[in-house]
Amino acid sequence: MPDMWTSNLLLHELSALVAGLFLLTAFGLIATRQVLACLRTFVLQSLFLALSAFVLGYLNASASLLAVGAITVVVKIVLIPWLLLKTLGDELRARREISQVLNIPTSLLIALAIVVFSYFVSVRILAVAPKGASAMNLPIGMAGLLLGAYAMTVRREAVPQIIAILSMENGAFFAGIAIAPHLPLIAELSGAFDVLIITRVMGVLVMKVHERVGTTAVGDLVTLREE
Repeated sequence: MPDMWTSNLLLHELSALVAGLFLLTAFGLIATRQVLACLRTFVLQSLFLALSAFVLGYLNASASLLAVGAITVVVKIVLIPWLLLKTLGDELRARREISQVLNIPTSLLIALAIVVFSYFVSVRILAVAPKGASAMNLPIGMAGLLLGAYAMTVRREAVPQIIAILSMENGAFFAGIAIAPHLPLIAELSGAFDVLIITRVMGVLVMKVHERVGTTAVGDLVTLREE
């Protein structure tokens, strides 16, 4: 019995560590200067999402969460990066800085304010959410969702915006673990396939635009449309 209690305590601490690392990757998506580094940060964030699902699935005896972890590994750590590299390989490997509306130090300060806001918004929801290790997932998942939305608004290029949208979905899933740890598996599978399809379509569209115009900078595309 003491061994089981110690094991659960270690898993709770591991869950907290994974949550903190997940939040760091959300900041990393805003701080990265190159597109390929942005994709690698997303893969790392997806890994922490999968680890959180595995740990909480074990603690809550939830087969759904264990399945979510497996789906995340297959879809977000393997398939989506492969699709993006296959479709947008040259654009992803280009060694140049991403065009942004704000500089990185200013963006990180705003991101910190977003995290504080997410915590205060989550306080009321935590009163009715499941207690325990998963309670930390709600504010951090909400912060990940909002930071992904913020990253999408400050990036001026299509590919980093695609990655930011995928990061938003990671944040939504991370928060969903706290709200509904026993969500039916069919909903998770449906969401995973939707994300795959959307990623493929957006990748093809961006590739075609780059072939015709020679750029994926959103500002340049708006200028061309006006002309």
